[in-house]
Amino acid sequence: MNQLLNKLERKFGKYAVPDLIKYVIVLYCVGAALGLINENIYYSYLSLNVEAVLHGQVWRLVTYLIEPYGFNPGMGFIVSILFFAIQVNLFFLFGRSLERAWGTFRFNMYFISGWLLNIVAAFILYGALHSTCYLSGFQYIYWSMFFAFAAENPNMEFLFWFVLPIKVKWLAILDAAYLLYNVFENFVAGFSYLNKGMPAMAGVAFSGALAIVVAMANFLVYFLSSRDYRRISPGDIKRRRHFKKQVQQAKRQNGGARHRCAVCGRTELDDDTLDFRFCSKCEGNYEYCSDHLFTHQHVKKHV
Repeated sequence: MNQLLNKLERKFGKYAVPDLIKYVIVLYCVGAALGLINENIYYSYLSLNVEAVLHGQVWRLVTYLIEPYGFNPGMGFIVSILFFAIQVNLFFLFGRSLERAWGTFRFNMYFISGWLLNIVAAFILYGALHSTCYLSGFQYIYWSMFFAFAAENPNMEFLFWFVLPIKVKWLAILDAAYLLYNVFENFVAGFSYLNKGMPAMAGVAFSGALAIVVAMANFLVYFLSSRDYRRISPGDIKRRRHFKKQVQQAKRQNGGARHRCAVCGRTELDDDTLDFRFCSKCEGNYEYCSDHLFTHQHVKKHV
């Protein structure tokens, strides 16, 4: 996957949109505003209804991104606005942090693949259960940024409920447990609806579970592709072991010293003020103390 992303970046990287999170937040805010006006507009004309898409309403493949969420009327309007503003600021923090860590192209691809994977999941659900409406398709893509942010900054602290300082990694673990519970609960509900002969309700439940699975899979692909695996490669492990063995052998030969002058034989154990350097003009690994670094005769290998 990493090689594929590298090839795509070399070919299409110039088209990547810098600071994409700004435009993503605009979609999020439009969806929230639509929910305040009348969320039925979304579900009637804009949601990811596969049957409607197959009958020509192809705009739904894009407009499903503005799903109405973000406000919780049960919390009261003012409190809901406050939490929505905090949520938007967190999305800016997560998005810009990830773009710096992954690069502009990969951050763009993170959202593009999340968009496409949700469409694929919706069509699979439609083919399996003839479920027409795919709910909650993109909100988890937004929130999966939090897991990537936590993986990049595990020890950063947030004030939980503005009072209790807690590290991001612990919040991520709690959130992961909550999402796993939601996946399990939705799958159980889906199979229960199937047993009752209610495939439409089963489709709604399964769509909630699939949306979470898709978002987490999308996060894992891009997070794992950004890791450097050379340190755990067999060749690199062998190289580090060989170097460590050479250092230990040199210490034994030098009586525990790490440096020895090739001219006078002194080490840092003889005088801790001595400074040692390798000579770039000598052919081989020859180290000299500060007294002989510029006065020694350069070693040349005979051909």
